[in-house]
Amino acid sequence: MTQHKVHRLAFPSLLLGNLALAFGPWLVRLADVGPVATGFWRLALALPFLLLVGRIAGQPAHWPRRGLIATVAIAAIFYSLDLAAWNAGILMTKLGNATLFGNSGSFVFAVYGLILVHRAPSLKQSLALLLALGGAALLMSSSYELSPKNFAGDLLTLVAGLFYGGYLIFVERGRTELQPMPLLILATSFSVPVLLFISLVLGETIWPHDWAPLLIFALSSQVLGQGLLVYSIGTLPPLVVGLALLTQPAISAAIGWFAYRETLSAADAAGAVAIAAALVLVRLPDRGLRPLPEPPS
Repeated sequence: MTQHKVHRLAFPSLLLGNLALAFGPWLVRLADVGPVATGFWRLALALPFLLLVGRIAGQPAHWPRRGLIATVAIAAIFYSLDLAAWNAGILMTKLGNATLFGNSGSFVFAVYGLILVHRAPSLKQSLALLLALGGAALLMSSSYELSPKNFAGDLLTLVAGLFYGGYLIFVERGRTELQPMPLLILATSFSVPVLLFISLVLGETIWPHDWAPLLIFALSSQVLGQGLLVYSIGTLPPLVVGLALLTQPAISAAIGWFAYRETLSAADAAGAVAIAAALVLVRLPDRGLRPLPEPPS
């Protein structure tokens, strides 16, 4: 198999996407509709912008072969369940907790990447994983509280994180044949009715009075955040993408401190530094982290 050089902007794009996604929990709290309805509007409002971006980028939406449709549909189901559980959990726990547990699927995706290349992690990869786990543990130990107030929210966001891991795996499979925008447009389109159905069943408030948080949420998290993430998942190895996702809890913890005066301690800072070190380590040259071939144009 011919190997291709990873584009120099791929990793900065991944980090920018994670920065945009990290503001998601705050915007969920600002929305005046139900949590699942917030996820519905995030996708529904983003869809026309995704279609426009796809057209401008020369990646218009198209109907792929049947087997690939099934792959994207499964990704969409995982994504819908992730958003439903995560948005509900965000309202029941701290922003740092919600983002940390909600990105637990990043470890699933990182391990999946190692299985994909049929090799055990190298020493450098193992150190990067240990650093990332240690950083996540520090973030969690500082903000996590074993109390009825946070337990249900933490559990919901943890379940959401596992769903997110499934979503990432099936997106990676879809990216072997689909370009980023067509894949994201299809996954978003399939997810919209699922989230609307769940919201209606739960009897949530669906129609908003204030559209601003929802529109910002759609543009930042879905168009920019997911757009750059889906692009990165066909360009960078899953291990790199999975570890990069762990930058989000540190950013969300800072947002929680700024907006709601939620706890931000020395352990949070140490955890963020450990995750940053893991990212630096995993980006150093290593045969075990060979770049994936670029998807077909």
